[in-house]
Amino acid sequence: MSREGIACKSRNLALVPTTFIWPHGGAQVLLCGSFTSWLTTLPMTPLENCPTVFQGTFNLPVGYHEYKFIVDGQWRWDHQGPVAHDLHGNVNNCVTVKIPELASSPNGDGGTSGSNMDVDQNSGHHMIDLQDGHQQPRPQAISAGEVETSKQRLAEFLLNHTAYELIPESGKVIVLDVMLPVKQAFHILYEQGLTVAPLWDSERQQFVGMLSASDFIIILRQLGNLGSMLSEEELDTHTIAVWKDEKSTFFRVRRQRHLISVGPDDSLRQLTDKLLMNEVATLPVLTHVAQDGFVPQVLHLATLSDILKCMLRHFRHVPSWLPLLLQPLYALPLGTWSPEVGGANCRPLAMLRASAPLSAAFSLLLQANVSALPILDDNGSLIDVYTRSDITSLARDRAYATVHLHEITVGQALQMGQDNNRTGGSSVGTRCHMCLRSHTLRDVIERLATPGVRRVICVEAGSRHVEGIISLRDVFRFLTS
Repeated sequence: MSREGIACKSRNLALVPTTFIWPHGGAQVLLCGSFTSWLTTLPMTPLENCPTVFQGTFNLPVGYHEYKFIVDGQWRWDHQGPVAHDLHGNVNNCVTVKIPELASSPNGDGGTSGSNMDVDQNSGHHMIDLQDGHQQPRPQAISAGEVETSKQRLAEFLLNHTAYELIPESGKVIVLDVMLPVKQAFHILYEQGLTVAPLWDSERQQFVGMLSASDFIIILRQLGNLGSMLSEEELDTHTIAVWKDEKSTFFRVRRQRHLISVGPDDSLRQLTDKLLMNEVATLPVLTHVAQDGFVPQVLHLATLSDILKCMLRHFRHVPSWLPLLLQPLYALPLGTWSPEVGGANCRPLAMLRASAPLSAAFSLLLQANVSALPILDDNGSLIDVYTRSDITSLARDRAYATVHLHEITVGQALQMGQDNNRTGGSSVGTRCHMCLRSHTLRDVIERLATPGVRRVICVEAGSRHVEGIISLRDVFRFLTS
């Protein structure tokens, strides 16, 4: 056998430490796959200070493997990762493991990824390892022309594709009638795991607005203040229409005459611009059908996350067209960063300790106009996030009537939400979506393309001190500038 043949054979027999991550919670998570002949299970352990994320590193043979997670006794696959369909129609996750010598960085320095899991570049997925950011390969710097070319290709994509492409083949849209009591409306949001729903006026035969978790924040704050415009009893009986009228009068704002929406034939660029300019997270995709006149129907609730997912799918097989996405975060004018990190967009980040009162979280969410707050322990390390969507869990069993916002802490409220989820409620929060400054823009975009994820928190490796926050809006403002 030649020397080259011996080297090739030794590579085929190599075992490579490979990291797997399950970020979707559970009490017990096991890993099983073709590398164990689908017989043996491998235990995974929760990350320190982030019990909803499980991780395991195992020695795998070089080559292609399929696998699944067993979460609390049920077979699951991670929808964020690359998948394959076997001969029986089952959906499995898949990975191609290469030896470290072959996983060279773009500039040829021979570095390996931080997770030691080199996924096929066409898969559109990279595992994010928070243990050591210095192991990340350093991408080759790109020219201003390559940056402009990437943005131009993205601009053409947004102009040439429509909102119709975001509509799933099957699904449902929850619409609330304005004559529903406010309490019942928020209970529906909680039970369905939603943060927003379109409002339908039967008398006018049109959609007139949206009800969101922000409305519930205002209601709960007013219930705790003297001179509330809505008492607890009125919350049980007042309709959405009455609440909207009283809200407009109380805050001395003029009601919006028309609901902001898009049509299925509108371009993704039009949708993006409306989402950014109006500072909303969701826009309904409306069409009109001939039924006693033209009656509007909601086809989908479109988000920036939907657009990112569509974009990744479009460029999945030609990643070289967008070299900008392979650049590390520290090299890009993107996101909001703490003063300790420095950079162009630095300011104190909106964060809270777990011991802070819930009323402080409500005030900060509204004042800072953000959708989530990083929650820190006494050492300043990230342990969770409190989101606007978590607030709807207070609708369960009239918890809002017994909770005193100045007495309950953010940590206690998060625990209450987790207890409710275990007793049958829907999970309405997104937890611990993190990255390092050394991760690429593509890593972050893949996270943000996951439904329900609206921001990625950049932490310091090891300490998990928060260094910055990158939101969906940040990404789109950067890519479309």
